[in-house]
Amino acid sequence: MELNYKLTEEDYIDFNLFHAKNSKAVKKQVTMQRVLVPVMYIILAFLGLVFLDMPFLFLFIPFLLMGILWFIFYPAYFYRLIKRNSTKMMREGKNEGVLGAHKMIFTEDGLREISPKGEMSISWSGIESFGEDPSGFYLYNSGMSALIIPKKELGNSEEVSRFLDGKIKSI
Repeated sequence: MELNYKLTEEDYIDFNLFHAKNSKAVKKQVTMQRVLVPVMYIILAFLGLVFLDMPFLFLFIPFLLMGILWFIFYPAYFYRLIKRNSTKMMREGKNEGVLGAHKMIFTEDGLREISPKGEMSISWSGIESFGEDPSGFYLYNSGMSALIIPKKELGNSEEVSRFLDGKIKSI
């Protein structure tokens, strides 16, 4: 099977969001920050009550509201921050090797990716995992990097999904 596609900045950002939303370490970090900050707000309210000799509800209600708002809106803020930082990183340097026209050739032994800056071959055993979301396929060759195949560039993404799923699971 051979795929020709163009990788865009949007595809790269989609991968970073996919990775952040599916990484156990990032999920743990988001959960900790989502819970600890509201707890700190409540602790601050109690400290203000003790040390500032202010009425309990005067401090507790605003800090409780801030904590609830943080808990509700923090994940959206975090993923928006990842998107913004990914965009900045892509615009910092030359990315001709990452973005642009790509050709991926699948064989029985592995895959070969040809980009504007070179060629790379990986055996199927070199693919650690396979991820998929509505915007693309991600063939992880390490814990943090993957070969990105955007679905919008493919004619039949279901066929590619079945092929990749079969190859990756047979490793």
